[in-house]
Amino acid sequence: MKIIVFGATGGVGQFVVKQAIESGFEVTAFVRTPTKLEVTHENLTVIKGNAFHPAEVSAAIAGHDAVVSCLGSSQGMKQSTELQEMTKNIVTGMEQHGVKRIVYTASAGVHNELTGVSGKLIMKMLKNALTDHRAATDYIKAHGLTYTIVRPMGLTNDPFTGQYKEATTGVPEKSKSIPRADVAHFIVKVLTAAQYENASIGIST
Repeated sequence: MKIIVFGATGGVGQFVVKQAIESGFEVTAFVRTPTKLEVTHENLTVIKGNAFHPAEVSAAIAGHDAVVSCLGSSQGMKQSTELQEMTKNIVTGMEQHGVKRIVYTASAGVHNELTGVSGKLIMKMLKNALTDHRAATDYIKAHGLTYTIVRPMGLTNDPFTGQYKEATTGVPEKSKSIPRADVAHFIVKVLTAAQYENASIGIST
């Protein structure tokens, strides 16, 4: 399988590139700053580009079997439409080149699914980012793509475990966080697992 990763220099994206290559995928990393990518391999192609430029995104997507988005917003907690803008460019590029499969990394809370006082506080704190993610995921769903929405709990830099819980509705019980390396493991896994198609999965350790 040949995949293209957007957000490949980010905390999760770097692990996705590395683990996908280790799993035998041909990987293209679409990055704004290639020097930030810490992985080199004969099965890795690096394309320098800007996800806000539709023509660059579309050209990069051509010839791939699947798209992985690990994109984040540069605006942090501020109100932003960056994620939905970049996602629209990705979806358009996929449609132009007949690519149907996408794995989109969002965040727990994107469906207002966090419960309890702490859950409500987290969603309030992340309100702007979640609103942007929600618009992006809604756009993906509205365009007939085969999608998996990944909803990790709080991201950490803890070592890879390979042991995490999954929930198709809500989030796993007694869950707080998950290592970025484990999120990447889940993303790579779902690319070839039909049971995760057209599903939104909450994950945590």
